[in-house]
Amino acid sequence: MKLLLVGMSHRTASLEVRERFAVEDPTPLLAKWLQEPCIEEAVLLSTCNRVEVLVWTAEPEAARLRLRSAFEHDIAPDGMRSGTAELDSALYTLHGMAAARHVFRVACAVDSMVVGEPQILGQVKDAYRAAVDAEACGPMLGRLYQRAFATAKRVRNETRIAERPVSVARVAAELAQQIFESLEDKQALLVGAGEMIELALETLRRGGLATARVANRTPARAAALAARFEASAHGLDELDDLLEKSDVVLTCIGGDRPILTSENVAAALRRRRGRALFVIDIGVPRNVAAAVAGLDGAYVYDLDDLKVIAESNVAERRAELDLAESIVEEEQQRFEGWLGALAAVPTIRELRGRAESIRQREIDRALSGTSAGTTERDRIESITRAIVNKILHEPTSRLRAELEGAEGLAHLESARALFGLDEERSDGARGADSDSEEDDG
Repeated sequence: MKLLLVGMSHRTASLEVRERFAVEDPTPLLAKWLQEPCIEEAVLLSTCNRVEVLVWTAEPEAARLRLRSAFEHDIAPDGMRSGTAELDSALYTLHGMAAARHVFRVACAVDSMVVGEPQILGQVKDAYRAAVDAEACGPMLGRLYQRAFATAKRVRNETRIAERPVSVARVAAELAQQIFESLEDKQALLVGAGEMIELALETLRRGGLATARVANRTPARAAALAARFEASAHGLDELDDLLEKSDVVLTCIGGDRPILTSENVAAALRRRRGRALFVIDIGVPRNVAAAVAGLDGAYVYDLDDLKVIAESNVAERRAELDLAESIVEEEQQRFEGWLGALAAVPTIRELRGRAESIRQREIDRALSGTSAGTTERDRIESITRAIVNKILHEPTSRLRAELEGAEGLAHLESARALFGLDEERSDGARGADSDSEEDDG
């Protein structure tokens, strides 16, 4: 059984490609994949910057092919599918401990577009809970994700990588501050009412923004958020009027079609009479139609445009990033040791079974043709069993201990080779249980 991860992220796929594969509800997909004989457990993570599927499988190649097919046929809606070459260039595949390490790095925000951003851990936890609720996450992936959460906690407590938390939303708000010399006379419209919009609104207010408006499908949610930041709340039916009044628009709202179209933005620009409109879209799928960027007076930025600011963030945190990577390495080795310990159980059982088989055979051989009674046989049984247990105690204890280290699986393979546990044997075969052993002493 092995770990296998197939996915795409901001490092391998453009926003245009990623948004085709965004998943709102993983439950139906997980249920479908668990029907495959090659997939034992599965977790699906879908965020604005990545879509990844992690599975526990006894057939890695069959599972890889199934997940590749899943991206092409299960995840992407009809009419939004990429070509084969485009999809293959966007996908990456990780096996075994490389997959485990990747999960740890993602949970710690080490692999994020904005290094150290706090939202990703919550998104990973949501993906894990969804898989648990769908009965897709069993003991193996469950253990892996618990280890990933512990790793993220260590990185947060033992490094300063999140000392000055920066998120995609805050980077977007910083971009708005860079566009204008001052926000004190500007008006902003924020479309959505989730965590990203909240963080952006908080940053804009701190930067001196004069007027803020929040628009959402559910006016009550908009009102709850707006009240905390002295903003006004609106429904999406007021969008046309709000666009006319706004200098900057920041969007992050769910949905499968754009909220801002070329028609409503063009109409707003005409009413603004030459005043530019800056739009920052951090939604996935994108909330702004591609044609809006071609309108005179409209300046559109999306997640891929935020990479330049995000890369400077990586440079600032390089020393802390190295420390975080070392913590990830330690936790990966700890998880690898746990896997090795699991693998040791059948090996130790086989070793003891082999010894017990030899013991019983030698007793039967020694007492064959004798007049030994039940009491004498019981005494010999007790003595020989004690001898076998004492001989095996030290090597099996050491084997368990060694498996906690980085080279645990190598030690396990050596033990199986030394004791010939993978060799086919018959009662008459020469080897560890043959008469030749008696000549050594």
